Amino acid sequence: MDKKYKYLIIIFLIVASFTAFGRIVANDFINFDDNVYITDNSHIKSSINIETIKWAFTTTYFSYWHPLTWLSHMLDWSLFGANAGGHHFISLLLHIGAVLFLFLFLNKTTKNLWPSAFVAAVFALHPLRVESVAWAAERKDVLSMFFGMATLYAYAYYVEKPQISKYFVCLILFVLSLMSKPMLVTLPFVLLLLDYWPLRRWPKALSPSPNDKIQIAISPPQKKKGKKSKASVIGEKKISAPVKSGRQLVKKLLWEKVPFILLSIILSISLIWQQKAAGGMASLKIITMPMRIINALVSYVAYLGKIFWPVDLAVFYPYQYSFPLWQIFGSVFVLLAISFAVVYLSKKMPFLAIGWTWYLVTLFPVIGLMQAGAQAMADRYTYLSSIGIAIMLVWGIFYIMPKEKVCKIILFPAAGIVLTVFTILTWQQCGYWKNSVSLFSHALQSTKNNDVAHASLGEALDAQGKNQEAYYHYQIALKINPDNSASNYNLASVLKEQGNMEEALKCYLKAVKSNPRFVDAHNNLGIILELHFKKYDEAIYHYREALRVDDNNSGVHYNLGIALAKKGVLSEAIEHFRRAIELKPDFEEAQRALDLALSIEQEQKK
Repeated sequence: MDKKYKYLIIIFLIVASFTAFGRIVANDFINFDDNVYITDNSHIKSSINIETIKWAFTTTYFSYWHPLTWLSHMLDWSLFGANAGGHHFISLLLHIGAVLFLFLFLNKTTKNLWPSAFVAAVFALHPLRVESVAWAAERKDVLSMFFGMATLYAYAYYVEKPQISKYFVCLILFVLSLMSKPMLVTLPFVLLLLDYWPLRRWPKALSPSPNDKIQIAISPPQKKKGKKSKASVIGEKKISAPVKSGRQLVKKLLWEKVPFILLSIILSISLIWQQKAAGGMASLKIITMPMRIINALVSYVAYLGKIFWPVDLAVFYPYQYSFPLWQIFGSVFVLLAISFAVVYLSKKMPFLAIGWTWYLVTLFPVIGLMQAGAQAMADRYTYLSSIGIAIMLVWGIFYIMPKEKVCKIILFPAAGIVLTVFTILTWQQCGYWKNSVSLFSHALQSTKNNDVAHASLGEALDAQGKNQEAYYHYQIALKINPDNSASNYNLASVLKEQGNMEEALKCYLKAVKSNPRFVDAHNNLGIILELHFKKYDEAIYHYREALRVDDNNSGVHYNLGIALAKKGVLSEAIEHFRRAIELKPDFEEAQRALDLALSIEQEQKK
């Protein structure tokens, strides 16, 4: 009977996920990272070949090393081109795959069918998942989670019958997850938590627990007649083993995780270095450590609030540099109260301790103590961490009300209502991701003082030819944050179109001052200095700065070549024209410039 229900649950999870997220296949790309990752990325558009594979495995472009993510985008572009719906569809399939692996893992390790199903359903349908699934640039999220949940499922098979081949399958899947996104660097710690519950590999958890009544009430184990298998005999020997064996087991469990932990440490250090090199890490002078700690405490509770009340979700939450005292002390009180309650109940309900620790630990890398980016928090950061809260909630409810009759009368209808509400809210949230205008308009309704949302909305309106509306939003963004590099850049572009070169130059200079690695700002600044102010040396400087950040930008190589040619440095100009053509073989302007430069050079040699 359980097998029949298991297949029905799998079908339900697939159908429900398509129902909740299906509308994203009609959504467009947005102007927030999608251009950098996909639509304006020449490597992605070149599809998969030797050169792009080499680039994917060697680049830290956009402050990340995630070669599998780049390869997945390349494959998508080769299949769907600029059709955003195809890209979104693949992301949805990966999300569904992660959901199924989570359900299969929980069901296999706990033997509790319905709690496993409800946790997987909450994970699948919660509105907080929309950012990861509906945002094409967040392919790294769903791809990493797909391999991460596959790691858990493979780990369950390894624990059931430890074999070196199964161990390496787990390790390889974990590596694939890290190669998609480093978010799952905390997975080794999650495996240690799972060793305690539900796998019960730690000595303290090997004795029978009151939690066993959940299994009896919900999913009675099948009694097999005849001789016990070798595996079951070994299991009994471990349970009745002396303390010395228990210590050996602890040592074994820890050593077992060493390769996973080392990989996580190496990638974490590498990521921090990449972020610092790219200028993505916020300075302690700008965001002090006390501010970071306060934001972390408040964010932990804010994430909890959004898990239980998922409204006013936004693509970007601006950093709040001060909080009222009641909110700070309230957050500390909530975190301490939950922690004390979990510790007090941990012997009777070990899943509470596991779920709460899972939540705290998996959020820790992105809670803001090592601040990367300008956001205070992000919905996508709950992708892994929210599973811990779902485990606490679902298993806690089934523990309190273990009788099957009560489950049928109260819990199942209540769960149906909750999942229906989640599905409706997720479907609605997916609609906001239709395009950049709708997405950032909603973000402005859901947040306050959001300069990033104003800047991005202005950019989207500008692309539609609504220059005055765009100008309005750029001005508001700069009032909120005068150092917003994107707003200064976009405002400069509007001023440039209006012919106001003096003011455009000032805005471009502000943009590169705020973000010295802003390639497009350096490039456009060079163009204005070269064409309108005839300041060739300054223009060349900014072109070189742009190439220092992105040496694979064919347009900047071409512009630098033109500026050098005007200065009479033909040999170097020719090198840059050739590099531009190498990066973009159909670059006709660069080819003509190269031919002209070569002919002039030959005449000079005569």
